[in-house]
Amino acid sequence: MHLGIDFGTTRTVVAYSDRGNFPVVAFTDEAGDAHEYLPAQVALTDDGLVCGFAARGAREQGFPVLRSIKRALASPAANVATRVSIGDAKVRLLDVLATYLAHVHSSLLESSTIAQLLQDDPITRVVVAVPAHANSAQRFLTLEAFRLAGFPVTAMMNEPSAAGFEYTHRLSRTPSARRSRLVVYDMGGGTFDASLVAINDRSHSVLGSVGINRLGGDDFDMALADLACELVGVGSDNLGLDGYFELLDEAQAVKEGLSPQSRRMVLEVSDRSVTVPVPTFYDRVTPLVEQSIQAMGPLVAGLDEGEPDLSEIAGFYLVGGASVLPLVPRLLRERFGRRVYRSPYPAASTAIGLAIAADPESGYTLSDRLSRGFGVFREADEGQRLHFDSIFNRDQQLETDTEVRVERRYRAAHNIGWYRFAEYADMVDGQPAGDIVPYEDVIVPFTSELQANGVDLGSVEVVRTGEAHWIEESYLIDRHGIVKVTISDLDTGYRQTHQLGVNHEQVVQPE
Repeated sequence: MHLGIDFGTTRTVVAYSDRGNFPVVAFTDEAGDAHEYLPAQVALTDDGLVCGFAARGAREQGFPVLRSIKRALASPAANVATRVSIGDAKVRLLDVLATYLAHVHSSLLESSTIAQLLQDDPITRVVVAVPAHANSAQRFLTLEAFRLAGFPVTAMMNEPSAAGFEYTHRLSRTPSARRSRLVVYDMGGGTFDASLVAINDRSHSVLGSVGINRLGGDDFDMALADLACELVGVGSDNLGLDGYFELLDEAQAVKEGLSPQSRRMVLEVSDRSVTVPVPTFYDRVTPLVEQSIQAMGPLVAGLDEGEPDLSEIAGFYLVGGASVLPLVPRLLRERFGRRVYRSPYPAASTAIGLAIAADPESGYTLSDRLSRGFGVFREADEGQRLHFDSIFNRDQQLETDTEVRVERRYRAAHNIGWYRFAEYADMVDGQPAGDIVPYEDVIVPFTSELQANGVDLGSVEVVRTGEAHWIEESYLIDRHGIVKVTISDLDTGYRQTHQLGVNHEQVVQPE
């Protein structure tokens, strides 16, 4: 069986391929009720970590819970050594992710609507998704967690790219020769992404992507919860962590029940009922939605000047669980008119698109691009200033079956090379700007003595040398957007390989 799995901030949604159809999988909770998702929650109990619906029940019993697991993964500093707090315990993030996804795997086999089918048709192909602006380490952690959980992952897609597949599958006649571009607006539980996609029948080419790492439905929930506390005159800190989490869950449920006709929302705060006028809530969260619209400036010509050019755009496609908030399509229609469409399956659109990609007979193809650039800071003018060398820019095209390699060769000028790598969202005047993710320095010895002795390179003084070995830097981006760096001394055979953000180093000594 072929699956598409959308591991979301608050929920995980799974779809599967069934003879040209792509149904969403339902899971049964402990009360026997079916839901087309699994909660993305992990609780720490006396018996260890429990996940999904069981984590919800554990929280009601007073056990600490990690709500919205994927928000921890969204941190720019996340790597394989990162630990997260669950109550008073510190647990490695990768272990939490793998435990949760292993729960997804077992739930598919034991308590899902396809459990019986999987007995005769086991899982053979899985396509998963990440935010379009996810950095290299976040992509690796996602793939590694799925691997540890036992899923045979065959591909990874950016979330809005997958939603573009669902759009074309459902509305194949909407794009035309004159208007062949689609803007996918993906407002999820914890992240916002948007991609500009050129569509030609079943061939999709991503022309650009933007994103905001911490903007989504969780922020709407917190805004509503805090507003309710203000109206009742109770500080959110006074509720305690468990009390505030309960209020957040209630805020999420009330928010998701809003319709365009809704005028008020009722919540319970400290055993007191409080009525929140919908216009007041909308005033509070309008800046968040406006922030997402402004972020699409690089994708829509003229948007920054207030006169967007829509001549080639077939539509704006709203997906992601947070896009169900009526305010979201309303504000976008005020800006872009009738070309704003909301998916009938906003929370499942990405999973459906992933299932389409997993089906080898679907005929859909994708040419994607990086949404973040990658480069290294170097010394210039004999150490008088720093220069940034952009290795891959954010428009670097990625194919599903090839890797991209860039090489640099030069004579070493010093006894040691310090490499300060970073991923970035934008370039301004030759320098990285916007959301910058720096990595730990990579230190490479450029002399035979230092390569052989295994000394602490961080304590060695950097000096100019006349030995001048030939050095090669090799940068490889795989089809998932993960960067690997190899730095070699061509004269001695010494080599270091790093997968950035993974705290992994492979050193090959000279023979």
